[in-house]
Parts: sequence; structure tokens; C-alpha cells
Amino acid sequence: MSRVDGRLVASIHDVTPAHEAAVRQLWNDLRLRGVTPALFVVPNWHGAWPLARHSRFVAWLQRCAADGAELFLHGERHDEVGLARGLADQLRAVGRTAAEGEFLALDAWQARERIERGVQLLASLDLPPIGFVPPAWLARPATHGVVRDVGLTLSEDVRRVYIHEPGSPSRAVAAPTLRWSGRSDWRARTSRAVGRVRWRLMHARPVVRMALHPQDLAHDVTRAAVRDAIERWPSERRPCGYRDLAYAPALPAGGDVVRHRARLESA
Repeated sequence: MSRVDGRLVASIHDVTPAHEAAVRQLWNDLRLRGVTPALFVVPNWHGAWPLARHSRFVAWLQRCAADGAELFLHGERHDEVGLARGLADQLRAVGRTAAEGEFLALDAWQARERIERGVQLLASLDLPPIGFVPPAWLARPATHGVVRDVGLTLSEDVRRVYIHEPGSPSRAVAAPTLRWSGRSDWRARTSRAVGRVRWRLMHARPVVRMALHPQDLAHDVTRAAVRDAIERWPSERRPCGYRDLAYAPALPAGGDVVRHRARLESA
């Protein structure tokens, strides 16, 4: 089958020395297919893996960035320790995460504090991020405005990528996401089946995101599904980076790319 006129944006989530072996494996698998994924970096995974104490891993991330990897801040610690969910938060998180939605219940001020600390930490390690993505894509709408305010140019939720260009209204690019879950056997098998359906449903979409997690490699079913996807999707679509979504003129002007001001009001 010939390559469709569409783009594939790949990312590796939960980039932390706690998952170093699996993160490196996903990176190598994608690079072998000609794909340079974005790296979603967690500065202090679960409060126990501060990047500053893992110089070898930091040096590897620096080399990845030099090879073209776009870096994103992916929370400060990723988990929800010390945070309380309200009923609305519980409903938004159903089926999405096992207490790993760090930004789920944060208001704009709290989100800004954590984002600013994370950006400063990564910058101090010579790993400046270009954007922010909340763990499990769970955050209040105002968080996208915070991302813009702190000077980052990209954010995303599970359906769209938000582009925050200085001097212009923020805009959203529709980009459905391929993802898997290996937290249990039934979730692994379900996500594999859903992935097969998405291959058919998303095939003609202008932009598709492939979101990989190191935990995907921990279950035989998701590991096989992810490796199949890494083989299949880059052969059908043109791999690109997040920055390409912001500046490439070939994206359609309507429907899948909607110019609008980011929703800055608190959720």
C-alpha cells in the first residue's frame, strides 16, 4: 500500500530514568524506522527519580535532542500524591489513569507553579522544552493558556495539538491519538483491538499521533501491538515533528485545523 498524504507525529511519554531501558528501546525502534519521536520528560518521577541525580540519562537526553528530538515537559512528578480529586475530576479520569493525572485537579495558578518549576529544572540541565503535555492528557482547559503565558509554544490533549505562536491567536490542530495500555491483561487485549480499529478509522486523517509509553513493553500483548504499529504507521504516513504542525503550509485550512483563541477561563 502506498503512503497516504498524511503525517505521523510520534512521542514517548514518561521519559524518566525510572524507565530508562524501555524508553531507550522505544527510541531505538522508532529511529530504525526513520522516526524521531518527541520525548515527554518527567523531571522527578513520583518524587523519587530527580533527573539531576542521573547524569548519564541526562546526557543521553541531550544527545537525543541534538539528533532532533523535541522535548516536552510532562508534569513535574506525574502522579497525584498529595492532591484530592473532586467528583468532576473523577468523572473526567474514568478509564484514563490509575492516579497518574498530576494536573487533573489543579487550577491555573497551581498548574503554573509546577510548569514553571519543571521548565526551569529542564533548562538548568540543558534540556529546554518547547511545550507541555499533562500526564494522561488530563488538565483543566485554562492550563493551555498557562502554557502560552510561560513562553512554551505547544501543548496537547487527547484529541488536539495546541499551537501558541507569539503575537497570534492560539490554534488547534485535530490529531487523534494511537495509544495502548498494559496495566492489566484485559486492558492490553482491549487496547490492541482498539488499535486495529483505529488503523482503519484514522487512515485518511491528515495528522495522527502515536503516543508510546515505556509501560507498553511490560505486557506481551501491548509490546507486540506497539512494535507492529511502529512498523506499519511510518510506512503509510510521513513522519514529522510537532514544530512541523505549527509551520507547514500544506495543512488544510478548515475542519482539521481550527483557528481559535485558547480557552483561558478556569474549568
